[in-house]
Amino acid sequence: MAAPVQVTKASELHTNTAQTEGMIRSGAIIDKSDNLCASVMIAKPHSSSAIHHHGPQDTVVYCVRGRGAVVSEGGKKKHVLEKGDFALIPAHAVHQEINDGDEEVEWIITRSGRVPVIENLEGWG
Repeated sequence: MAAPVQVTKASELHTNTAQTEGMIRSGAIIDKSDNLCASVMIAKPHSSSAIHHHGPQDTVVYCVRGRGAVVSEGGKKKHVLEKGDFALIPAHAVHQEINDGDEEVEWIITRSGRVPVIENLEGWG
């Protein structure tokens, strides 16, 4: 038998989830499915995350508002995301989120795991 439909209201989002410096990650669908989890990420103006990866989890990013970027390949590649854009960050891909603009950036993040994994690193090395 299929599991029941579950809804998380905006008022139920919580920051009691894996975090990385410079970003506010609010859990939406956490620990409710064996195969995926979802959260909302807000990047304040002129902020950046720590350099990190998500272990064995593939990550899909959807840009709801603002203009931000995912930096990868040792800091050499910058992928700009604007409203309506998607990005795929493969498992173990080291990257950094950046908002170098004057407005907040909001992304919906879905990962291939029950709970988000974030492995913060000390640098690109």
